Amino acid sequence: MSFIKPLWRKVNSEESKGYRALLASAFAFSLMTVCVKQLKGQIPIAEIVLARAVISLLITRIMLKQYKVSPWGHSKSLLIIRGLLGTAALFCVFKAIEELPLSSATVIQYTYPTFTAIAAWLFLGENIRRRIGIAVILGWIGVTMVVNPNWMGVEGINGLPLRGIFIGLTGALLTALAYVCVRKLSQKEHPLVIVYYFPLMSIPVSLPFLWGNAVWPAGIEWVWLLGVGGLTQLGQIWITEGLRLLPVAHASSISYAQVLYATLWGTLFFSENINIINLIGAILVFLATLISISSRRQSQTKLPILN
Repeated sequence: MSFIKPLWRKVNSEESKGYRALLASAFAFSLMTVCVKQLKGQIPIAEIVLARAVISLLITRIMLKQYKVSPWGHSKSLLIIRGLLGTAALFCVFKAIEELPLSSATVIQYTYPTFTAIAAWLFLGENIRRRIGIAVILGWIGVTMVVNPNWMGVEGINGLPLRGIFIGLTGALLTALAYVCVRKLSQKEHPLVIVYYFPLMSIPVSLPFLWGNAVWPAGIEWVWLLGVGGLTQLGQIWITEGLRLLPVAHASSISYAQVLYATLWGTLFFSENINIINLIGAILVFLATLISISSRRQSQTKLPILN
């Protein structure tokens, strides 16, 4: 258990902020998935994406004005690409949550650290350090055990629909590519600018899908929609800050913590059963997070932090 020892050392203050930001982001995103699941497919996915985007756009614009930051940034092309990738990933994630049990949808989504580590190596030249590589692999095994797959099943893994699984994996791949863009952009863009372009792209993309399909929310559905928007905004701000302070592969492996949250919410709110295999998988995910946090990040140029 030597990997735990570095946890007791004095941690660089900005590094510590990166850890806290990512864990807080995972918590916010996990509660966001609960809100999506509570809508029970009564609201079209595009409408959920649109509601999330409008709320995020308004909040981010206010924050940009507060910090006196221009919303348009410098690398406009990459900012647009990041926004489009994030929007496509969001469609996939919300659809997977709608079609699959909450814990399973989250677990499938959290195969993205593997894609992220590879993409960061290919596009950013970030080395996959041995300890981070172990954390990613251990976490992937953990999330697989949480799904409790029956690889010989014809209809799908553990009885899950193959379409839902494919949508979830596609969302994971798009998420990884979006996070690599965030890492690249964070070298010279303000975190709020990166966050701003996400809803800025989501609104025009989602509107065509609502032509003739829009549904006016009723009662408690308004609460869940506001929850999706507000919690996603918090998650985006925190994960953008975390990715600025930590290498992509390192940061994404810490985000496995969302699997633990989702498993808990699935049990508490949706009566999703947990067996011994699920429990062992959750423990492996937790160990992967500990290994990742204990690994000393490589020195890198810092940007002014968002207070």
